[in-house]
Amino acid sequence: MTTEQQRDDWRSVAAGWERQRAAMWETTRPVSERMVELLAPAQGDVVLELAGGSGDTGLLAAERIGPNGRLIESDFVSDIVDSARRRAAEVGAGNIELRVLDAESLDLDDETVDGILCRWGFMLTSDPAAALAETRRVLRPRGRVAFAVWGTPEENPWASTVGRVLVEHGVVPPPEPDSPGPFRLGDRSRVAALVEGASLELVSNEDFPIAFRFESFDEFWESTKDVSRALNAAIESADEAVVATVRAELGERLAVYADEDGALTMPGVTQIVLARRPS
Repeated sequence: MTTEQQRDDWRSVAAGWERQRAAMWETTRPVSERMVELLAPAQGDVVLELAGGSGDTGLLAAERIGPNGRLIESDFVSDIVDSARRRAAEVGAGNIELRVLDAESLDLDDETVDGILCRWGFMLTSDPAAALAETRRVLRPRGRVAFAVWGTPEENPWASTVGRVLVEHGVVPPPEPDSPGPFRLGDRSRVAALVEGASLELVSNEDFPIAFRFESFDEFWESTKDVSRALNAAIESADEAVVATVRAELGERLAVYADEDGALTMPGVTQIVLARRPS
């Protein structure tokens, strides 16, 4: 897949991600809080967020670095950066610079930032090793990067079940080995190898549990359609009968996570990694 095709994919769900921002933030905020806690940005620091979406994680860091610091809030797609711009205006953030940046080829000078945040972005790049090498390049000596990547498919049925059902019904092809995707860096040893391969010091890698709750399967389905490129494309291209079959089977498989009122609470595990550029 070309870079422009990747951008087109993300443009197709940019509005959906913005619609789901508040609900997703309610669930995922503890991950971002832990990332910022580990990064420990100080007053006056320059912090870069990669693949920042609507910018909520970066805005947590902006509170810490104060008016003399600078948050460079970025994403791969201008439509998503526009979402972050609206969010920054909503909360009145004044120490923020909004940029369209490709994590694999950052338009930033060497050694210009003190800390980097990347929540669920590196596993979606074409080349995670290149992205981490760029991360090291723009970090100042002793600068730190805190990033999150999902664990294995088995640890995250809230997302992996959708993909399995789509593949089993021939709606989408099986993913190519090592192609961009949510579970590409689920192997902890590979994460460590990538960090060390970028000449960064691995400080820690924590398993962080997270639970996704939806009041009903219908809510889960609509939310997933908003943010899942695969499901979005499948629904647009597949026969209505096939979509109905996929929806019904997915509901059956996820019923194990439903309470007596039909609300779904599905477990997940993300890794939160802290690494440092040597002096």
